[in-house]
Amino acid sequence: MLKALFLDLDETLCDTFGANQKAKQLMATFVEAEYGSQINGDAFSNAYVTGIYRDWTDVQRLRYMPIIEQQSEVAFRLQLVCDLLLEQGVADINDEAANVIQKKFDRYRLEAFDFYPGIEAFLAVARQHFILVVITNGPEFSQSPKVERVNLAQQVDHIIIGGQEPEEKPAASIFDKALKLANCQAHEVIHVGDSLASDIVGAHNSGITSVWVQHQQALDAKLGINPHHTVMHPSEIPALIDQLHQG
Repeated sequence: MLKALFLDLDETLCDTFGANQKAKQLMATFVEAEYGSQINGDAFSNAYVTGIYRDWTDVQRLRYMPIIEQQSEVAFRLQLVCDLLLEQGVADINDEAANVIQKKFDRYRLEAFDFYPGIEAFLAVARQHFILVVITNGPEFSQSPKVERVNLAQQVDHIIIGGQEPEEKPAASIFDKALKLANCQAHEVIHVGDSLASDIVGAHNSGITSVWVQHQQALDAKLGINPHHTVMHPSEIPALIDQLHQG
């Protein structure tokens, strides 16, 4: 019997990609207005988002991980802004100016951040039948404001933010915590998420049925990761969960 749904946040319940795209456009316009023709705003904002998602080169990893570990996520993001401006010839940037730019991106993204159409209504219906637990990777710095933006605590039963835990998905510890919160066994749960490496691997390692939100991603057979169920878009989640519940 299905008793609980574990749900990813970004690209599963909420359109983070869309919010990022809007924030990048506005950030590009802002830095070009601040620093003039010497700045390529699109290149700057694209590199910033790549950086905060930690899609780093080896050199960047050696530079930024110590800042995160010894200082904070905020310190890393400020340094990232300074480094990206320096790459485009802006050498006189200080922490105060970098902070303004960084906060602009956060504000722009939060203003655009929202559930995919139909998901909020789905949560209301699903909560009548299941314990709902959201498990999201990422630092508290970025994830907590997103959670607050969509008033998530009022729409699900439990929220686990990876950055607040000893380990993130796909670690078994974070799924074990979710199982304890939901007071159920692995076979009584479905986990829905868009990341093969984090959501699907994590669910499988914990004996949980998986639903992969594919979007435009390719399923690489060489990885040997085969979701139990697949939907192309979050809009298909409600129908599949209803089917699995009824079946």
